Amino acid sequence: MSRQSLAMAGSPIHETRSADADQTGDFTISDLARDFGVTLRTLRFYESRGLIAPSRSGMTRIYSARDRARLALILKGKQLGFTLVEIRAMLANEDKKGGAGDAGASVGGLQLSREQIVEQLDLLRSQRAEIEGAIAELEASLSRLPKA
Repeated sequence: MSRQSLAMAGSPIHETRSADADQTGDFTISDLARDFGVTLRTLRFYESRGLIAPSRSGMTRIYSARDRARLALILKGKQLGFTLVEIRAMLANEDKKGGAGDAGASVGGLQLSREQIVEQLDLLRSQRAEIEGAIAELEASLSRLPKA
């Protein structure tokens, strides 16, 4: 996901829609792609994985306000480093509860348990340490090269 997409996932949902979107809360694939800064392919991929389920009017995908909200949660989950399998489980859990939270915390709209937060923090800290090590190694190599 691009940096712009990550920023969009963390920002409030934009309310811009194409002129042909009706006033019932329906969105086209182009509307969502533009509003969230993702590609049409990304949206089709999420649909193929069962994360969003637009209705169809012929060959046209029609996304509901629920699909739009789920997309925001998917992108937030990706921004936080969760896999699509983990995000699918979170969405399924939300659907079962009907959006009522339990003893967890809401992070960007995702309901996460203490265990999920701790595990994800450990994973991200480990990845950060690996990245910082790679950066240090590359910076050392760069400093040994003659300046251009």
